Amino acid sequence: MELTGKRVLVMGMGKSGLAMLRLVQREGGLATASDAKPLTELENISAQIISLSQAFLTQEEALGGVGGFDLVAISPGVPIDLPILEAARAADIPVVGEVELAAGYLKGPVMAITGTNGKTTTTALAGHLLKSAGVPAQIGGNIGTPVCDLIAASAEDRWNVLELSSFQLETIRDFRADIAVCLNVTPDHLDRHHTMETYVAQKRRLFETQAAGAHAVLNGDDPVTASYGGASQATVHLFSRLTNGKCEMELHGDQIVYRGETLIGRKEIPLLGLHNVENVMAASLAALLAGAEPKAVAQGVSSFPGVEHRLEFVRRLNGVLWYNDSKATNVDAALKAIEAFPQPLWIILGGKDKNSDYRPLAAALQGKVRNALLIGKAAGLIASQISPAVPTVPCETISGAVDYSFHHARMGEVVLLAPACASFDQFQSYEHRGRVFKSLVDALSKEDNG
Repeated sequence: MELTGKRVLVMGMGKSGLAMLRLVQREGGLATASDAKPLTELENISAQIISLSQAFLTQEEALGGVGGFDLVAISPGVPIDLPILEAARAADIPVVGEVELAAGYLKGPVMAITGTNGKTTTTALAGHLLKSAGVPAQIGGNIGTPVCDLIAASAEDRWNVLELSSFQLETIRDFRADIAVCLNVTPDHLDRHHTMETYVAQKRRLFETQAAGAHAVLNGDDPVTASYGGASQATVHLFSRLTNGKCEMELHGDQIVYRGETLIGRKEIPLLGLHNVENVMAASLAALLAGAEPKAVAQGVSSFPGVEHRLEFVRRLNGVLWYNDSKATNVDAALKAIEAFPQPLWIILGGKDKNSDYRPLAAALQGKVRNALLIGKAAGLIASQISPAVPTVPCETISGAVDYSFHHARMGEVVLLAPACASFDQFQSYEHRGRVFKSLVDALSKEDNG
């Protein structure tokens, strides 16, 4: 995508928006920045915005002059059905996301990983496996560094390992993944996509845009995910933990088997839960396709330190184990976290609702949970859908939930933050929520006598 001399409206001044401004400026384009908030409310980044753009417009101001732009580039958090974007399309002005904007400038092969749950862990693990095997790689996208900011360090012999969300996939057109991975597809972000069919279609875009000679790595146990193989020109590779004998990588008892040979034993995987066995299979299969040797992949899995906010062990205190899974921002992720623990649970649920159905949590928690500690705006809705099968305690805030757990949990039990909701009612992000939880737990005064 040629940017030299182009008038580009960049919408959404988060990390991705700033990265797009840098790219447009570097490539000789004329960038105008825009955000839902006025510049006066963007104090921490206002100086960067001013230095990287020709002007700043609110969304209302931009709508009035949308015809003056050659291209509109949107951050992942900007809904694609905003009136200004509809007006741009009506005027035949292309609307692209950050991934699409970066695609023409990013050197080297691309491994792109999507799915409702497990994307971040699998992306971090895939990058770790490649690096451990001596295969050059850098990691970014929805995890850490925006794709536009990966361009400078990209090289023809270096893999770009990208975590991509449905928001990032909505606007891809010429972006191509050499290896595309989908872990699972379950209801999420329906407040943004409105229907499950739309959400499924956005994930499918990653595979529809692949070219012949590429590879598609898919979960053979997930019918929606497996169906994406039919939408791609790529060679399809399946993984499965149900041992059906039809997939390239499978879980046989306690062994992960690749093309009939044991790759690694489950006991050597340092991550909790069967869902993480699936993540390991997906990352391993992708790394093998990218040139890593099986022995190096097995060693890399064993040495993987895990990812912050994903079933992260925080502390053992008086025989009680505390875990942070703040990244469990939907019901399916919370169910996977619950499944990972055989011990009695105290679970912290709640936050900003995403038009979710919380009833599946009741069956998973019944008889296993001591109490569900409910926080945030969704607390009442969750209580109405999981009670009376699950005992609940209204705690309002994470601080209240931590305090209640501290005074009631007993030796041998687990306190788990797995909210099943977005964080934006009380926090800036799931990372912010997780950090607050960890700081509260670390501040508890009793010494560990367990």
